[in-house]
Amino acid sequence: MSARLKEKYVNEITPSMMDKFSYSSIMQTPKIDKIVLNMGVGDAVSNAKNLDEAVEELGLISGQKPLVTKAKKSIATFRLREGMSIGAKVTLRGDRMYEFLDKLINVSLPRVRDFHGVSSRSFDGRGNYTLGVKEQLIFPEINFDNVNRVRGLDIVIVTTANTDEESHELLAQFGMPFAH
Repeated sequence: MSARLKEKYVNEITPSMMDKFSYSSIMQTPKIDKIVLNMGVGDAVSNAKNLDEAVEELGLISGQKPLVTKAKKSIATFRLREGMSIGAKVTLRGDRMYEFLDKLINVSLPRVRDFHGVSSRSFDGRGNYTLGVKEQLIFPEINFDNVNRVRGLDIVIVTTANTDEESHELLAQFGMPFAH
């Protein structure tokens, strides 16, 4: 069984994008390539247990084992040495990616306090969208009682779109709640 948003993309979004941007081939329509979740854990320098908790939470949110990221260079001010573990990231593709996007749009984002939509200005100029989440508690997989510390995470949605306008239209048709 394929993901609900994948079917929506094939049956509804692709034809409407073809009309709006008048592509000559169906292969020109932009699609979502991958979604990257990144959680930086700066306090892992002093306490390695914090990193383990972040990795576990990211695994619950994504349904996939996170990759531990390491410091690229030493920074004395932060007591950081090159090669120290300071975060975790997950790259979602395929059906898992569509399921995560569906859950993000329909379940998690509406749970954000004082939510009025996501910013339309977070595109990078090449059709990719970045979203910062201030607390991991908005995801239904995270049990409120087991959380020792509120952590934020970055969500990067990478598309094959060439322009921000195309990418904005693609995400809007998926149901991304942009603030007007």
